Amino acid sequence: MVVRTRTEKTVAERTIIMMKLGWIGTGVMGAAMARNLMAAGYPMTVYNRTKSKTDALVAAGATWAATPAEVAQNSDVVFTMVGFPRDVEQVYFGDDGIFSGLPAGKTVIDMTTSQPKLAAKIADYATKNGWQALDAPVSGGDVGAKNATLTIMVGGADATYDAMLPLFNVLGHKVNHFGAAGTGQHAKMANQIMIAGTMTGLTEMLLYTKAAGLDPEKVLATLSSGGADNWSMDNYVPRILKDDYTPGFFARHFLKDLRIALSEADAMGLDLVATAQAKRLYEVMVDVRGLGDQGTQGLINIYD
Repeated sequence: MVVRTRTEKTVAERTIIMMKLGWIGTGVMGAAMARNLMAAGYPMTVYNRTKSKTDALVAAGATWAATPAEVAQNSDVVFTMVGFPRDVEQVYFGDDGIFSGLPAGKTVIDMTTSQPKLAAKIADYATKNGWQALDAPVSGGDVGAKNATLTIMVGGADATYDAMLPLFNVLGHKVNHFGAAGTGQHAKMANQIMIAGTMTGLTEMLLYTKAAGLDPEKVLATLSSGGADNWSMDNYVPRILKDDYTPGFFARHFLKDLRIALSEADAMGLDLVATAQAKRLYEVMVDVRGLGDQGTQGLINIYD
């Protein structure tokens, strides 16, 4: 594994500011990330299936495009951040998709959490047609997207990664390159496996705290200063205590991620028992209780 982090400004970094960027998928995180790139001075063309979700970006100076192909035609680098692998497939390979309108020599960067094999398919198609491609899923939720403190996990060719690093540095504070196409997605699966444990842990910790008659604020302050501290607890327990289940990350998307992770694990001969149990809990939340549009912290709502 090759791990690369920030570098000092180079001629390439000063030159890249002239690139025209495109962003497809302006949801909770995508819109914030696109805005950070615009704030850094990059011209931006945007597309989202629900046009109104691009209104704030257009008001801030972005250009609206009617299709992914139109974004590609007007951009040097196209970012995508959509919901599910089927959406990624459509955005890239559909009749009005990126690859139907992308001039040779351009770069595509898929920041959706998706299937490693789909990332490899995109990269293979891109390479055969004179383009460059990276898979670059992120961790850090809505807070990280807004504050440009995301962790970014990248797969793809070394030279493409080096060329795009200045853009990643605008979006996050930790950027790691793991190797060939698809390895960024594998790294994100490792991240989601870890998150699955922290989400079930913090949920049941709160239930235990309540049953024991303890002050949850005091318990949170105590655990946050000890060995139990973790990002999920620090960011989601305060929201739960305020009955705030708005999505920093949709539960339905997290369930999608766990299904991908377990499918990949099965292909490698791994039996991830705890992750499988977390998946079953989120299936109750999303598929049975219909709470998929809540944030992942809404898991606590299935314990009633």
